[in-house]
Amino acid sequence: MSVVILYGTETGTSELVADAIADVLATDHDPSVYDMSEFAVEDLDAEDFLVVVCATYGEGEFPTGAEPFADELNEVEPDLAGLRFAVFGLGDTIYGETFNRGGELMAELLTKYGATQVGEHARHDNSSAIKPAKLAAEWAEGLSPIIEPVSAN
Repeated sequence: MSVVILYGTETGTSELVADAIADVLATDHDPSVYDMSEFAVEDLDAEDFLVVVCATYGEGEFPTGAEPFADELNEVEPDLAGLRFAVFGLGDTIYGETFNRGGELMAELLTKYGATQVGEHARHDNSSAIKPAKLAAEWAEGLSPIIEPVSAN
């Protein structure tokens, strides 16, 4: 099964995280990594498994790299029924209530249009000693087994 990994970033950390996830998933899957700002909503395919890596910027908003994709989702209002996705969010607990809000907002948008979130919603805390790519690799290990589509039997 093909895995599409989309990242939305402000400083580049989400891209590093997306690459770390792709490295782990490449063992059993066929991952492709794309910048959200360069990915068209019409290219979303229910036959693929979607992994979203999204930072949080400002006061709980999308990073600049995720805004065009989010805007396009709202403009196109696609039917994403059948699309399964998982989210790895990045944020910092020093921002309290808006911690990791970018990933949560993207999950809300995707589910609004019919996609189904699966697996653990990972939330990296930049205030922790854990490096984001390390946490992402560990998370991807747990994600790999649930990527395969549910049997239609």
